[in-house]
Order: sequence, then C-alpha cells, then structure tokens
Amino acid sequence: MLELVHRLDRDTSGCILIAKKRAALTALHDDLRAGRVDKRYLALVFDRWPARIKEVKVPLLKNEALSMVRVSDAGKSAHTGFTIKQSFDGYTLLDVKPYTGRTHQIRVHAKHAGHSLVGDDKYSDEVKNTAAKHLGFRRLCLHAASLEFTHPISKETVRIEAPLPDDIAVPLKKLETKN
Repeated sequence: MLELVHRLDRDTSGCILIAKKRAALTALHDDLRAGRVDKRYLALVFDRWPARIKEVKVPLLKNEALSMVRVSDAGKSAHTGFTIKQSFDGYTLLDVKPYTGRTHQIRVHAKHAGHSLVGDDKYSDEVKNTAAKHLGFRRLCLHAASLEFTHPISKETVRIEAPLPDDIAVPLKKLETKN
C-alpha cells in the first residue's frame, strides 16, 4: 500500500511524502497536524515583498464549487511565514513556511499581503502573468523545496530536498542577470 501523506496544489513542484505502511501514514498525519513536519517552499511573487511582512495569519474559507479559497472570518485558521530569499526588478523569491495546511494557503496569503504568485491563474493578475510568460515563467512558481520530519519507525530525523526545476530555475537566472 502506498498512500499520500500530504498533497500539493496542481502545478506545484517538489517534495511529496508517501507512506508504505498504515502505521507510518497515521503517525506522519499526526506529526503534520501537530506542526512537527517542517515544510518549506520557494515562491516567486510579483513586485518587491516588504521586509516587514514576516507572516500572514488570516482565516481561509474554501468554495468547493469554484475550487477557490478566500480570506474570511468564517474560514479556518491559517498561518504562513514568509522570508525574503532574493529580490529582483519586479519580483521577489520567498522562502515560505506554512504552519497550517489549508488548500491554496500560500497562494491566498501571498495575495492577501498584496503580492500574488507568478503564474497563478486563479489568484494573480492576467496582465502580469502574461509579462512573466515572456520571461519564461510558464506555470505556477511554487515549489516544495524541502521536508524535515522524524521517521515514524526509526525515529531518525529525515530531510528531503528538491532543487528548483528548470522551468523556474532558468528564467530565474535571467532575472538575476538583469539585477
């Protein structure tokens, strides 16, 4: 039996955790809910992210019919940490830590902070996305860069990393040379 321990949004690249045994799956689910799994993402957003915004804590409400999520007091609590990794002309690369695991959480929290993700066809500006496509960004620029957790059987700390895929890394290099 192979079971997904967690999910990624469609078009999000990177690390995904799969359990081979039911006991491991339930233990890892417990660890995720308790915040004992350190998940880190890289996200490219439009414009210059303000250094003062280090976290976003606003509830999110899911609209199943539209497959959309929005900020709403009627939603579930959600908390995301943001750290600037690199700034470019018109873009910022962020190191993102979701403390909760809501659908589209990073995407909606970034937009709520005024900086939507590059290539996000649900929550970003179409004109900006078109301009980003001309630079080579052809999809959602969200990447699950690493996972760190305690192995449920051996109790060893496990760290898994995935490098940025070329479809984000190559156009990102072009932004670096423009700076």
